[in-house]
Amino acid sequence: MSVFSVGESDFLLDGRPVRLLSGALHYFRVHEAQWGHRLAMLRAMGLNCVETYVSWNLHQPRPGTFRDVQAVGRFLDAVREAGLWAIVRPGPYICAEWENGGLPAWLTGEPGTRARTRDERYMSRVRSWFHQLLHEIVPRQLDRGGPVVMVQVENEYGSYGSDTGYLEELAGLLRAKGVTAALCTSDGPEDHMLTGGSLPGVLATVNFGSHAREAFETLRRHRPDGPLMCMEFWCGWFDHWAGEHVVRDPDDAAGALREILECGASVNLYMAHGGTSFGGWAGANRGGGALHEGPLEPDVTSYDYDAPVDEYGRPTEKFWRLREVLSAYHPGPLPGLPPPPAALGAPAEAVLTGWAPLADVLEALGGPETAAPVPPTFEELGVTRGLVRYAVDVPGPRRPYPLTVRGLRDLAVVYVDGERAGVLTEEEPVLEEPVAGPARVELWVESLGRVNYGPRLGETKGVTGGVLHERQYLHGVRARGLDLDAFADGVAAVPFGGPPGEGAPGLYRGTVTVRGAGDARLELPGHTRGFAWVNGFELGRYWSVGPQRSLYVPGPVLREGANEVWLLELDGGRADRSAPRLLPV
Repeated sequence: MSVFSVGESDFLLDGRPVRLLSGALHYFRVHEAQWGHRLAMLRAMGLNCVETYVSWNLHQPRPGTFRDVQAVGRFLDAVREAGLWAIVRPGPYICAEWENGGLPAWLTGEPGTRARTRDERYMSRVRSWFHQLLHEIVPRQLDRGGPVVMVQVENEYGSYGSDTGYLEELAGLLRAKGVTAALCTSDGPEDHMLTGGSLPGVLATVNFGSHAREAFETLRRHRPDGPLMCMEFWCGWFDHWAGEHVVRDPDDAAGALREILECGASVNLYMAHGGTSFGGWAGANRGGGALHEGPLEPDVTSYDYDAPVDEYGRPTEKFWRLREVLSAYHPGPLPGLPPPPAALGAPAEAVLTGWAPLADVLEALGGPETAAPVPPTFEELGVTRGLVRYAVDVPGPRRPYPLTVRGLRDLAVVYVDGERAGVLTEEEPVLEEPVAGPARVELWVESLGRVNYGPRLGETKGVTGGVLHERQYLHGVRARGLDLDAFADGVAAVPFGGPPGEGAPGLYRGTVTVRGAGDARLELPGHTRGFAWVNGFELGRYWSVGPQRSLYVPGPVLREGANEVWLLELDGGRADRSAPRLLPV
């Protein structure tokens, strides 16, 4: 039986010093049929370990309802088969540029709940979740023949809070449920983060992108003994919608990695392979500097992260530079690269033959309509990813006054008496043209992704303040939600007609004929903003503001011959739009 432990200055495997050369790869961001290939790419880069978060909200869409928690175990089995160790970071909070930092929206939306503290309403939910999850992790620890050598307690807690009793309770829960592997925490290399986020008797690791020596010096002030490890070496970065594409010079990343290893430290490349935030699960950040209280910055669907293994599973120039550095720490010749995945044989254009307006889609797939004095939030309506239609009447007769939506999160397309009147955002919540009464106002409000980092984690979505006409609140709000989860099995209930003569919001349906199924990109020229599915697999959000210009379609999603395409277009598209098309990667 192999025993992996933490010594005074090294990780030990059966008493022998071991350096963890790990790479982050999230099982939920890679199609399961491609896990083996991506893990083989990590081995070929010179890594001996893989790290993954676990996304709670993906696996528990509603209280008491669990969905394919077994995927965690299947991934760890694939890790073992690939000949790698595993670090598991189960949270419950994970950040990860993932919707709500992995916490279920129904949980953070519960009145009075204080997430990421010892609040009993929160902890009772955590205990129930860990009871399900740890059945997949505990039997796959190294001392039981599996790959798991380390389990993380929470995630970057020192960037959020100081309730170390909460961390102690989590660590005790992991031990009580059978975790015998080494426990660790991870935080920024700053005094307040390490004092808030670390635990006595639990290995402390640090996260950074450069200046390794300074970071480890800070860690040593807090932990004079124990292994040094960078749990997140940021060798790339992520993108926001309407922002610039972020890249890091490969030689600069290689130099920073070399410095980490020269310090005698272990490392986890974040990300080794980023993958894709399929399913509309991409999160969001708040700008405005270090306090993260500024404007919402939604994350793009691609989680390529400028990683050494790109979104399509291909080696980049950074891969080869990091491989050169890692080869010096490998006991023998590095493995060769696995055969590349099949790529789409030829470009193919989709033919859109059906369309249903948003109102009909809402009628077929939406939840029940509610009526209340004030607008309910997405969380109160049970909507995680999707949109809500709010309807309210402006009494009359009255002269035109400004219409303001207070506490809007995040974007609303406004209709007055059935005519489109404008688009509102959190920063621009006042309709350009005043509204006279009587009138019927509809607000189609879309969540652009829940905050995944910082003090505004868990904030609610929808109209969280109210609708004002001049200074007067408009009461008697009707609301109905449309959650993205409803599309997987419900599209057959949508009454499709022919496509409109010009662009319009709604659900479009069509087919694309494939010859030579394989990895592809879906381009949507002229389509503005919405979500796309191929054969019922949700690729994620598209948005013409960029920087992302196409959506990754994993080869296993496609089949020879006809493939079904759905587009939930929320804006209507440009007049010059053309047919969606699949292109080889």
